[in-house]
Amino acid sequence: MRKKVKMVTSFFYLGHSPFMPGTMGSLGGLIVYFLVRENDILYAFSILFLFTMGVLFAGEAEKIYKRKDPAMIVIDEACGMLLALFFVPFNLYSVIVGFFMFRIFDILKPPPAKRLEHLTGSLGIMFDDIIAALYTNILLQVIFRAFPIAQ
Repeated sequence: MRKKVKMVTSFFYLGHSPFMPGTMGSLGGLIVYFLVRENDILYAFSILFLFTMGVLFAGEAEKIYKRKDPAMIVIDEACGMLLALFFVPFNLYSVIVGFFMFRIFDILKPPPAKRLEHLTGSLGIMFDDIIAALYTNILLQVIFRAFPIAQ
């Protein structure tokens, strides 16, 4: 069971990368994005599935790794990356801008993300990235819908 928890929460071991594991998890989310982006139902299901798996297993992964929100847990970044781009008009520019915006919000943790990060267990791990994803998505919606020239 420990192997399965590690595989799921590290998003197929991307979180074990010695080089910026959170960024690697976000890139893993982009891979899923490119696989599901043309099917809204599959896309929404993918977000819900990753979020559910994160909530179910991230707290257990903390116990396995013996620390709070260890860097190896990146299912939150993968889920957040998908949510950040949900219903954003697709083009390469929106994906690149979205990726960097999400990483910045995830690192800076603007309110209430910083406060939610202090929740115990899975919820603390998942919710700060969900907030970062929502901020990213809202800004991308404004940029790419209000200013179509950006497309």
